[in-house]
Amino acid sequence: MQDFNAPVVELDEAAALAERWRAAGESVVFTNGHFDLLHAGHVFYLQTARAQGDRLVVAMNSDASTRLRKGPQRPIVPQAERAELLAALRCVDAVIIFESEDCRELVQAVQPQVYAKGSDWNRPDGPRPPEAAVVESYGGRVVYLDLVPGFSTTSIITTILTRFTETQTTGERS
Repeated sequence: MQDFNAPVVELDEAAALAERWRAAGESVVFTNGHFDLLHAGHVFYLQTARAQGDRLVVAMNSDASTRLRKGPQRPIVPQAERAELLAALRCVDAVIIFESEDCRELVQAVQPQVYAKGSDWNRPDGPRPPEAAVVESYGGRVVYLDLVPGFSTTSIITTILTRFTETQTTGERS
């Protein structure tokens, strides 16, 4: 069976791909996240990120990194499966799984022209992404993308738990 997916790569491979794309005159966009329980909001976000340039590199938090940031019951979907789901999206050109708390090292190595983050990182009273300073240090730009209201992994988990609990309480079969 032919593999149509983008590659899931290590950091050195991602940096080499980005260098090759830039040499061909293509612009590189970089974003990162957990992408646990991939949903339509994620897809819209990734498509919007890709629209900022010619190629999209997605850094995805590892299982350990996700547990550190989201709690011991996360992720729901293991990192290998999350990476394959991301790689299967047409808007994604490469996926990197990372262990660290943030992506500064990855951004420094890949040097995308555009670093994309969700608008939740652009609140006046909120934190700025630590990667922003790295991107700006070499002349790249940071863009904040609108998130689709009503879509989140947390809301999906809550819906599943609520429906399952209601089913158990009423005696319905699922």
